Amino acid sequence: MKQLNEQMNLGAFVFTFGHHFAAWRHPGTDTNEIISMDFYKELAASAERGKLDMLFLADSGSIPLSDAESSARFVYPEATAVLGALAAITDKIGIAATVSTTFNDPYNVARRFSTLDHLSKGRAAWNVVTSTKEGDALNYSMERLPEHGSRYDRAREFLDVTNALWDSWEDDALLWDKKAGLFADKEKVHLLEHRGESFSVLGPLNIPRSPQGRPVIIQAGTSPAGSRFAASGADVVFTACEDKEESIRFYKHVKGLLPEFGREASDVKILPGLMYFVGATEAEAKAKEEEFYELILPSAGVTYLSRMLNVDLSGYSIDEQLPDIPLEGNTSRAKIIVETARRTKQTIRELGLHFAVARGHMKVRGTPEQIADVMEDWFRSAACDGFNIMPPLLPGGMGEFVDQVVPVLQRRGLFRTEYAGNTLRDHLGLRRPISQFAATVNTAKEG
Repeated sequence: MKQLNEQMNLGAFVFTFGHHFAAWRHPGTDTNEIISMDFYKELAASAERGKLDMLFLADSGSIPLSDAESSARFVYPEATAVLGALAAITDKIGIAATVSTTFNDPYNVARRFSTLDHLSKGRAAWNVVTSTKEGDALNYSMERLPEHGSRYDRAREFLDVTNALWDSWEDDALLWDKKAGLFADKEKVHLLEHRGESFSVLGPLNIPRSPQGRPVIIQAGTSPAGSRFAASGADVVFTACEDKEESIRFYKHVKGLLPEFGREASDVKILPGLMYFVGATEAEAKAKEEEFYELILPSAGVTYLSRMLNVDLSGYSIDEQLPDIPLEGNTSRAKIIVETARRTKQTIRELGLHFAVARGHMKVRGTPEQIADVMEDWFRSAACDGFNIMPPLLPGGMGEFVDQVVPVLQRRGLFRTEYAGNTLRDHLGLRRPISQFAATVNTAKEG
């Protein structure tokens, strides 16, 4: 499969003090800043200076208290609230937040992201997740998480309802005719009257259609169910993959599913995560990475593995190999961990340290040119449409990438030097969706 795009897309994935497990222990981290607006303002300014497509915020419904290192990574403010503030202090960059379909209702989520899309003038995105942590369920009046398949069934219905709510106002429904006393054309404001397995929603939304028509949809699952979910309704697929050939296969697989849902290859962007350690020389980049390794507590890696696998590994020696774990019903991240363990024969200690760095995402280190070489190779090989960068340390790591790696990509013609449009869909090269109700009405008239 050929890469059809001339330039790659770049998002920036924000996770507390940085994506490395030990980021909060790094001497350069100001731990008092994580709830500060100044922290997010600096991140947004750096990313927008680099002309990145979007700033993408993680979120979670629980905090694990099993050990300090794991707990520290889950201290952060609610993501959509941060986006509301970022909308006011940025001009071009897209703003994305993670919200779970397992613990929310479509009407509230549709209102939240439609509001953000209006306030940002068309730059909002929703990262749709189904939640994988048992601790999340216990905070939302559940005994345990629903099983994997039912979570995706709920997510599909959730997204269908949310899209219908966003479409419930046609683009020209608002009249604001003061003389006639008509604020809207009632024929262009539609009820949903949805009655489904998980939701009952009358509609319409109480906010008119937003600048993008619908906020951009991001989806992060790579399981068979996740891939089909992405192909049916996502605009961006955020994936974890350490190996280029595997990423090529995934890229081809997802793009190959699109015609089944009436979609084209250009309708979905696939952006794997990219963890990086950049230095003026290879030696400097290596020293930066090793400094982080020295700060990792072995117990943190083991705790992470236990949480992702839903298996308590505390009873095993960390110098033994991972026990046999069935993949049936487990998450795509669990599959990556188990397959890595089988392939590398690493001990639990080694495996924990391995995933404590990039959590199954690609990791590169080197000079700006060397990092750009790897990115160009993956992009031109049709392993991806771009990347979601994952700075090991924040906020400084964002500036390092923007000031050192982005100029190399720009000189090679692989990334924009200026924003060409105003909305996130413009940046990503995605079409603005037509309201399903307008399309239905037009089809009926033509018939």
